[in-house]
Amino acid sequence: MFASTYLLVLMSIDRCFAICQPLRSLQRRKDHVYVVASWIQSLLFSLPQVYIFSLREVGSGVYDCWGDFVQPWGAKAYVTWISLTIYIIPVAILSVCYGLISFKIWQNIKLKTRRDQCISLTPGPGHCTALSCVSSVKLISRAKIRTAKMTFVIVLAYVICWTPFFIVQMWSAWDPMAPREEMAFIIAMLLASLNSCCNPWIYMFFAGHLFRDLLHRCLTMSHCGCGEQQQ
Repeated sequence: MFASTYLLVLMSIDRCFAICQPLRSLQRRKDHVYVVASWIQSLLFSLPQVYIFSLREVGSGVYDCWGDFVQPWGAKAYVTWISLTIYIIPVAILSVCYGLISFKIWQNIKLKTRRDQCISLTPGPGHCTALSCVSSVKLISRAKIRTAKMTFVIVLAYVICWTPFFIVQMWSAWDPMAPREEMAFIIAMLLASLNSCCNPWIYMFFAGHLFRDLLHRCLTMSHCGCGEQQQ
């Protein structure tokens, strides 16, 4: 849970620097260091779970991974800590990153519009100066915008899938009367697992050729299977 969240935050910060400060992002390329640091931080934050959770017998011959919390505040502190470090703080960072990215792309669209208008106008007094000023600004490439869009969709899927989970977790921890056995309550908690299923399809959709290659391979395998059965 920690690693997937922090790598997503790292991706978003990288996209933010690539679009908002492209020269600085090129000068400081230490992606492997940041990835390792994210994994180390995830490992450190996950260590308390080794001591909190253990395999216990919850029924006749039935075992489950169960948490042992200090009463009465242990469960509240743990769930609040998890919600802050995995959801609330990361989502705040993601919101700032994509707010800056959106503002930069909006500026980029305005800049392209001004450039197109300058080119279409009849040259006159001050026209060359305006055109040179617009042309001197580095425009954001389509590849960078496409990558930012993909990361934004991944972030959006993360928020949609994890928000119900953390809402019901906090509700369950802080409210003794929470309807823990209700079906909607259980579905909201299980919805978080859907996030891991969404990401590969998002990557394939934005990559384009990966989805087509996968579909072509599946169709080829099905035709080969039918041919073998006929033989």
